[in-house]
Amino acid sequence: MSMSRRLLRSIYGPLYAFGRCDSPTITLRSFRTYYDLCGHLHGDNIFSPGSSGLFKGGSSVAANRWLSTSILTPESGEGAFPSHLLSTKPLAMAERSIGLYQDLVIPVTNFQNEDKGFMVLAGDVFDVPIRKDIVHRVVLWQLAKRQQGTHSTKTISEVSGTGRKPWRQKGTGRARHGTLRGPQFRGGATMHGPKPRSHAIKLNKKVRRLGLKIALTARAAEGKLLVFDDLEVPTHKTKNLVNYVKQMENTKKLLLVDGCPIGEKLKLATQNLHYVNVLPSIGLNVYSILLHDTLVISRDAVNKIVERMHTPIKR
Repeated sequence: MSMSRRLLRSIYGPLYAFGRCDSPTITLRSFRTYYDLCGHLHGDNIFSPGSSGLFKGGSSVAANRWLSTSILTPESGEGAFPSHLLSTKPLAMAERSIGLYQDLVIPVTNFQNEDKGFMVLAGDVFDVPIRKDIVHRVVLWQLAKRQQGTHSTKTISEVSGTGRKPWRQKGTGRARHGTLRGPQFRGGATMHGPKPRSHAIKLNKKVRRLGLKIALTARAAEGKLLVFDDLEVPTHKTKNLVNYVKQMENTKKLLLVDGCPIGEKLKLATQNLHYVNVLPSIGLNVYSILLHDTLVISRDAVNKIVERMHTPIKR
């Protein structure tokens, strides 16, 4: 059993003389005291009960209480340990496991940081297992679907120019050609070029819905999901909203999600801020959540999102 020299020095004082005193009597007494203490802790004292006067009359109970694993602080009132040996650091709480489908209780506030009570978030929407592959598929689906697909090039039948044969077939020594609008000539056609088309790929609705749940779960697990009572702002001034954002810790890009149509004051206050965007609850998507490090959802929007996730998929 290894013990801190500082702890032994504080408890036994002058008896702590390991390697520091040449007297065999004091050294023997110190070792006897040390092994006596070990015997009390392990329940089998290797010396006789009367060989040491350290713990008498139920002293083993006191020893076990002194050297127990209970967490003590200087304010606990226990006088057994010196205050400079006790830890004043806060205890690290065990992290919550993610993906157990447990309902989450989250405080509700507003832009003025007022207490508006609590709200329970559905576990099957805000506490699902994290699947990076699902998020990747949903993001690819979104980016592919939003492409315009209006690219177009002209074929040899669409390019402007004459169709006359440039020179006779034989006798000039030049290569034979039937038109100057071929792909090998300047100003000619483009072969196998892009034409207007849709870049959308197919992705099942279950996978799309699961991707949104995973994105919401990730923000909630990071502590970057805030629930506001409403997104009403007293004025349309942009500087007021900038002050609200500055009060939020570690917020570089903010996404506001409201359940009802976006108010005019909020639109005017955010239209000049490139790091603040506003969406209705029906427009909430995985890619927008990933682009913003902080997600602020109104109470009404949370209810509509949960209702949307619980709606059966039409086949």
